[in-house]
Amino acid sequence: MSTRNLEIQLKTLPDNPGVYKFFDSKGIIIYIGKAKNLKKRVLSYFNKNHEQAKTNILVKKISKIQHIVVETEIDALLLENNLIKKFQPRYNVLLKDDKSYPWLCIKNERFPRLFPTRRIIKDGSEYFGPYTSTKVVNTILNLVKSIYPIRTENYNFSQKQINDLNTEIFLKTHTHKGYFLVLGFVSNPKVIKTDYISEKDYKKNMLFVKEILNGKFGNIKKTLRKQMLKLSSLNKFEEAQSYKEKLTILENYQAKSTIVSPRISDVEVYSIISDEGYAYINFLQVSHGSIIRAHTIELKKKLDETDSKLLVLAITEIRQRFKLQSKEVYLPFKIELGFNLKITIPKVGEKKHLLDLSLRNAKYHRFEKLKQVKITDPERHIKRIMTQMKLDLRLSEEPKHIECFDNSNIQGTHPVAACVVFKNAKPCKNDYRHFNIKTVDGPDDFASMTEVVYRRYKRLLDEKKSLPQLIIIDGGKGQLSAALKSLDSLNLSSKIAIIGIAKRLEELFYPNDPIPLYLDKKSETLRIIQQLRNEAHRFGIEHHRNRRSKSALYSKLESISGIGDKTRIQLLKAFKSPQRISFAKLDELEQIIGFSKAQKVYEFYNPRDED
Repeated sequence: MSTRNLEIQLKTLPDNPGVYKFFDSKGIIIYIGKAKNLKKRVLSYFNKNHEQAKTNILVKKISKIQHIVVETEIDALLLENNLIKKFQPRYNVLLKDDKSYPWLCIKNERFPRLFPTRRIIKDGSEYFGPYTSTKVVNTILNLVKSIYPIRTENYNFSQKQINDLNTEIFLKTHTHKGYFLVLGFVSNPKVIKTDYISEKDYKKNMLFVKEILNGKFGNIKKTLRKQMLKLSSLNKFEEAQSYKEKLTILENYQAKSTIVSPRISDVEVYSIISDEGYAYINFLQVSHGSIIRAHTIELKKKLDETDSKLLVLAITEIRQRFKLQSKEVYLPFKIELGFNLKITIPKVGEKKHLLDLSLRNAKYHRFEKLKQVKITDPERHIKRIMTQMKLDLRLSEEPKHIECFDNSNIQGTHPVAACVVFKNAKPCKNDYRHFNIKTVDGPDDFASMTEVVYRRYKRLLDEKKSLPQLIIIDGGKGQLSAALKSLDSLNLSSKIAIIGIAKRLEELFYPNDPIPLYLDKKSETLRIIQQLRNEAHRFGIEHHRNRRSKSALYSKLESISGIGDKTRIQLLKAFKSPQRISFAKLDELEQIIGFSKAQKVYEFYNPRDED
């Protein structure tokens, strides 16, 4: 990839948390990193010389950058860890912070222990995680110990005796400050005490522990709530309070993250977002609750293909490219696939969460591509926007030339209007126009709009200049009707499309249509219309402010005693503005209006200090 393409990639990186991958010229991943802010972190590699020589060598070898957007920095940590373990990039081996993340292990043994570990040993034990930190692991362990008496330590007992199935063993426990403490084993006891736990009861408790680790809280919460209410009815309020606290801890723990339950494994997730010319399909591969691969492809439409057809093409390509063997896929809608696959259309829960994450990555990829096209191929970018606006606004032609009108007055004084012009979705400031309202007395927005629209297009017709394809009126039905009246009188209502935008709900009104159009709040079409409206408002307010300022200065000139209209006209012709008259020297004034009047004007603007 050329340096130019790499620069464009850097400019279009998002400000979100995520994971980034650096590729060399051969397309091999050489480094994977995590970031709270992808743009800042990746740019930091290129904005300075690094103290470590290896880092400088790494930067020189970067030929392409890819990234995956996630919701939180914690998700980025876990995703980075999974990807590094999968791809083992050359330069990640050299990093000091390349650490493994903690898991919780239920050991394959009698009275199985629950303990944290960073190593996975295939001996029949069960593993849950990975977790983001030891703090999270300890929170889960404390949660479990507050509800069930579970072994977390390996006591120095005879392994031969423990493994002897003929030996009856009990777990000796004790309750202290709301937690169950395991004191050790008792074999073949003569008297079974209340704080002894049999192997059968222990296995039953472990089933509930696995439910906690797998995110299943329904049965446990029901049991805790039932016990709390029972103790409360017996006036055992302190014990009931301890169950209430356990219930609260359990409910707080139910928070979800991008890394979902380990039960979701060997699954592919696909999503699609498309526009008039291209489709973007994102793919996530999930193993044991963790995302281990992510990829987005771009397909160019040739025959206005449907999203269903494009998704089938993309899934076929991705499965062949990555040699995928999963038996289940999550999709946003039903499609016909030739593979022997179980298709799931998630509606709620963790599966829907994964699908939403995939769609979010597809949207980010599209957004970045559009920003890159804006830099590298402006004509394609403009063509796409024009086509989208024509479609969104139900126009007969592309709105390459748009004009927007706005009125401005305060308490009916100095009414003005502004017309701003956009060509190819960009401001054309040389064509902006101000209007001083001439035929309307008092604050009448409707009549003012009728006047300025008529004056604007009467002049364009007289001068035989090009007319816009779209007129936007800042206002609702009333202002739109007033503007339409002028177009009708000029026989232009059938030649130029006109709409009004009401600010409160961003409603778009059309002539002779009582039902407004609502665009997506994030659509480019609405963004451009808002930009036009805001620019017309700014331009009109600026002109109104200047006019009020000039009016105030002229009123001050009128208040000079002994200076009539003829003299004021002489001064204005000579000095061009009231402000320049106020700064004029006595001899300059004398040359225009004589010494006597010049002295009056000068002393008015430069009064003498009285002792």
